[in-house]
Order: sequence, then C-alpha cells, then structure tokens
Amino acid sequence: MKRPLELYIHIPFCVRKCLYCDFLSQPASEMARHAYVEQLLEEIERESRFCQDYSVVSVFLGGGTPSVLAAEDIRAILCMVRRCFCLESDAEITIETNPGTANLEKLKAFLDCGINRISLGLQSADNRELKLLGRIHTFEDFLKTYQRVRVAGFSNVNVDLMSSLPGQTLASWKSTLRQVVMLRPEHISAYSLMIEEGTPFYGKYHDHPEMLPSEEEDRAMYYAARQILEEHGLKRYEISNYALPGRECRHNVGYWTGVEYLGLGLGASSYLHGFRFRNEADLEAYRKIDMKADDADLRLHQDITELSEKDRMEEFMFLGLRMTRGVSGSEFLRRFGQNMWNVYGKVLPGLQENKLIEVESPFIRLTDFGIDISNYVLSEFLFDR
Repeated sequence: MKRPLELYIHIPFCVRKCLYCDFLSQPASEMARHAYVEQLLEEIERESRFCQDYSVVSVFLGGGTPSVLAAEDIRAILCMVRRCFCLESDAEITIETNPGTANLEKLKAFLDCGINRISLGLQSADNRELKLLGRIHTFEDFLKTYQRVRVAGFSNVNVDLMSSLPGQTLASWKSTLRQVVMLRPEHISAYSLMIEEGTPFYGKYHDHPEMLPSEEEDRAMYYAARQILEEHGLKRYEISNYALPGRECRHNVGYWTGVEYLGLGLGASSYLHGFRFRNEADLEAYRKIDMKADDADLRLHQDITELSEKDRMEEFMFLGLRMTRGVSGSEFLRRFGQNMWNVYGKVLPGLQENKLIEVESPFIRLTDFGIDISNYVLSEFLFDR
C-alpha cells in the first residue's frame, strides 16, 4: 500500500511585494515566469523518481501569487504532476489567487485542469487598511474576483483575512468578518499580522508597537472572529482556520498531523523519508541547476536534517495541538511505541492543573486559555528547552 504524500509547489512571483510580506516572492516578466516554469517541470520529473511508493493526496500551489502565471503554465505543471506521480482521483488541488490576477477565462482554465479549491487573499474589506498593507486590490476588486470564481464553477473557496493591522479597530475587523461571511465561503483563514524582519513594516512598526492594536485588542479580535464565524457555521478546527463541516483544508491538516510532503520550486521545504530539507532559494542559482545531472540533488537540496525520534515527538505535539481536536495518545503510541503520558509526564499534569490543556481520552487539546498563550504551551513540549 502506498504512503500518502502532499505536494507543495512554490511560485515565487507576484504583481507587487506587499509591505508586510517576507515570503520568497518578487515581480517578474512573463518571459522570466515561463522560464521558471520550464525549470520547475524538470524538477517535478526528477523528484518524482524518489516518490514511486507514495500516493499524492493533495497539491498546493502557493507563493507569491501563483495566479499571475499564464493558464497554460498552470496546466503544464499539473499535467506533469499527473504524468510523474500517482495522484489520487479525489486529491485536493489548491491554488492561491489574489484579486485582479485571474479573469473568468483563466479561472475556468484552472477548473478544467483539475484545480478544485481556490484560496483568495483578501486580508481586509476596508480599503484604507488594504492600502496601508500595500495590497494591489480594493474590496470591490475582491468582490468581482469572488463572483468570477463562483461563476467559473468552484465550490470550495477559502478567503484569507488578517487582523491586528495598522489603524484597524475591533469594529472594522468585525465589519470585515461580517461582509465576508455574507458571501458564504467554505473556509476562512484568519491570521494576526506578524511583523517580520526585513520587511518595510519591520522598519516602521518594530520599534513603535503603539502604532498597532494592543495585545488586548488582538485577543478581542481573535474571539470576535470565532464568535462571528461560528455563528455562520464555520467551525474553528485549527487555531487560525475555520471551515464548514467537511471543508477543512486537507493539505494543511496533513501538515499538522505529520503527513510527509515534498516541496517543489524555489526555496520550497520538504519532509520526506525521515529528512527535512529545503530547495535552493536564489532564483538565478535555481535556474542554472541541470535537473538531469547526477549531482542535481547536491545543488538543489540544502539544510538536510534527519529527524530523531525526539524531533518527531516534538513535532507531533506542537503541530497537532494547533488543531482543536488536539493530539491522540493512541496515535502517539502507534507511532512511537511509548505512552504519551510517560514521555511527557513532567509536562502534562502541570498544564492540565493550570487549565491550559484538557483531556478527553484518548485526546488532549488546548483550552481557550491555552490558545491565548499557545506559544508558551507548545514550547513546553520541546525536550531541550
């Protein structure tokens, strides 16, 4: 029986870099984008040779903004995936799309080539907040794109939202939530803004946190999201993700529960055969790799690390506890041959006593209080802290 595998395919291009973004992405000409796809196709073919005992359960085209590619390039990528990998017939295939980067014809082409889930990057329904973020679109642009997505035939749509933005208030956040739920998307990802080093936002806000919503306001926004979204049938299944029943993102659930994944494209990360590694992150260096050469792996893969059993236990706990169902002691025993309460006997009782976790055998999960200070709670499961 083949083992499940997820594919992440990185498209490192966008129309314009947002002011908060630290992802590996940049604007590029159509010729440069097409040349990248040609190299990516060769990488897909090469890497598939090492995955013949796997069955692909999900494909995620992320970035950057994958929808800036021509529809023919997206089709070529997915055709190569089907030709080289064992792709399950019901695999979830997602593409990230920004408003204004996909007309109706392109969206229909996406559906025709097998994409069955669209993730739309809105972030805010407030045009002033969007401008401060450096987004290229307005809320009205998003509404037009969302309508096109539905007309094209997509029945599984995620909308990305972001809270704790510069100038954002609890009232404006609630307004964004209410306007989006009226559209009835199947999934909403609601994240708090992170100020990342190396971005324009870091230089502007890192030393002036008073210009951003306070921690108390951030928590109020988090609880407002949970209340409003759950009132409209979108249940929280992970700290920052909400979905209608049965519409949870299978790709992300796989990541949080330890399904192996192969990253393809510039800078993409992988977890395969017990090893973690990432791809070359310099675009010119990546494009110069001869994917047919015997030494291609040495030039493509970097930071190769074999995970010890302790490493895998840590990841089982701090990734799995992000999900509202928590982690299963039975699954821990199956994977590691040890009792979770014995391994973490010095950690679990104290967390339970302080009402940071709750137990419903065989699961343990974070409480609402535990989610509030999840960074601390999850760090407790590191062996060498």
